[in-house]
Amino acid sequence: MSEPLDKEFFLDADALRHAVTLMGQHFSSDSRVAIPLRLPEQGLGSLEAMERLAPTVLGGAAHLGSATAFAHKDPPTPWVTWATTLWNASLNQNLLHPATAPVARQLEETVVQWLCPYFGMHGGHMTPGSSAANLTALWAARECAGVKEVIASEAAHLSIKKSAHILGLSFRTVKVDAVGAISRHDLPNDLSRAALVLTSGTTSVGALDSLELIGRAAWTHVDAAWGGPLRLTRHANLLANIERADSVAVSSHKWLFQPKESALIMFQNASKAHEAISFGGSYLTEPNIGLLGSHGASAIPLLAMLWSWGREGIAKRIEHCMGLADTLALQLGHDPRVVLFAPPQTGIVVWRPRTAPSIEYVLKHLPAGIASTVTLGDEKWIRHTAANPNADIALILDEINQVLDHT
Repeated sequence: MSEPLDKEFFLDADALRHAVTLMGQHFSSDSRVAIPLRLPEQGLGSLEAMERLAPTVLGGAAHLGSATAFAHKDPPTPWVTWATTLWNASLNQNLLHPATAPVARQLEETVVQWLCPYFGMHGGHMTPGSSAANLTALWAARECAGVKEVIASEAAHLSIKKSAHILGLSFRTVKVDAVGAISRHDLPNDLSRAALVLTSGTTSVGALDSLELIGRAAWTHVDAAWGGPLRLTRHANLLANIERADSVAVSSHKWLFQPKESALIMFQNASKAHEAISFGGSYLTEPNIGLLGSHGASAIPLLAMLWSWGREGIAKRIEHCMGLADTLALQLGHDPRVVLFAPPQTGIVVWRPRTAPSIEYVLKHLPAGIASTVTLGDEKWIRHTAANPNADIALILDEINQVLDHT
């Protein structure tokens, strides 16, 4: 007589409905349940474990879609991505093997095919984030163009320096100008053995490096992790000339509103790049391209959202975010109590009090998630990032005004 099947591996619709119900409940931050310090011998059972975890996981998290969430580049995610992420977890597809993910591999190719034309690229693949995408691009640059060094601005993402270190390439930084973009006058004259990394939307202030510099180096990579999705909007001209780059990285879990971890690396000559960074194995029916071995179907939530919203839907939400940042900057720029760093280029507003109070005081008295800090030179500044389409800019301005008024 055969053993009974393990029901934990089959659909329990009632339990999943209850999980969704828990997602809609409000848990206070003090409702967290103590988690055992050691693995219990006996399990609680799935329903009980879910009940106990919910106050901690759902109540203790930062709520990125709240009205005052305006601090970071981490957006809320649309519900269609929650559903498709659940599908992914139930199927556990492995894109390393065509046999274990026949449809998922095709859907990733479709997503890449949909997005590449906006950047003038001709293929690529998905990675867990732009750090991995940047490393992949510089790996391809080393293999395809024989680069020996990486050159980027002082404001480039830390993954660029890390990637150069991992790849055994030397690394040089270039000064930034008054608005935080790479200073073209400080670039080395000889870039014939270099990969030049240009950032479209720097981490600190959202600055745009001049893409007119593309073509001066042996390889040009554009780290468009943050600003890249602007190419789908009426602001596309801010990234004009990007189509001449050798590679472009875009973080889907920023302005494409995807769950972690989701990004794209795209190439001008995708076949050459992919061939250069491919490895085979006796257990593989097709070569393994890029950094990842086993990896999941992160393209499916992205495809679902793109298909659901279309280009216009994506553009509408990003353009709204840009407008929120512009409104905030306009008001702060006219406030005599405030020093505005510069007009926002890609939805990031940076400012500081002109005199008192201190930045620490301001942050302490603002709601959590409304602002973060960046250090520019030797000075700390307050930063707001327009990643949340549901941010209430009037409420945010009121909160800032209250803090500045009571000093």
